Amino acid sequence: MNDDALQFEPEPIDGEIPSGFSLDDQRVLLATRILRQAYDSLRHAIDLLDQGDLSAGHKALAHIVSAHSEVGEDIDRLLADRVIEGVFDGEQMIGADGESYAVPVNYASKSKLVEGDMLKLTIRGDGAFVYKQIGPIERRRLKARLAWDASSGSYVAIAEEGERVWKLLNASVSYFKGQEGDAVLVLVPKTAPSTWAAVENIVRN
Repeated sequence: MNDDALQFEPEPIDGEIPSGFSLDDQRVLLATRILRQAYDSLRHAIDLLDQGDLSAGHKALAHIVSAHSEVGEDIDRLLADRVIEGVFDGEQMIGADGESYAVPVNYASKSKLVEGDMLKLTIRGDGAFVYKQIGPIERRRLKARLAWDASSGSYVAIAEEGERVWKLLNASVSYFKGQEGDAVLVLVPKTAPSTWAAVENIVRN
């Protein structure tokens, strides 16, 4: 088997891309080259399987699967203007640069982000923000009561013993069609205090 067919690293571009090409054009060309090499590797693995060389074919497929995440990260780096890592504070991401970045409430709700989770923000050349959870904090699950806090205009979760209160994203409560007084299962950091909790589920009364 030709191992060179399984390499996803882009080839050097020196002397291959005209000097008049912009940085964005070079990024697109490099990303295209990475995808083409990945396609060629997959086609090579399929050919091996079609020829009955199951051992080599399976080995090639396993290599492609293991390299899949690396390919995605390579393309992110090529297409991104900036990549910033930070910590989710329950509502926003606080970047390593000290700046705050808005996290879409639908993404935070669907991903059940917990205060303290590590995130990576990729800001693409077209201005799009793409978040990825890269370091989930250790969690614990608690049962609480759903209540409405008129002063903040948002829902909160009150622990069964009544000693702890956590803020909730309204979008998360709306997704589960929660109402004041419902039982709510929340996720919070296991060992660290937190102001916010993530809604895991709501049990209607």
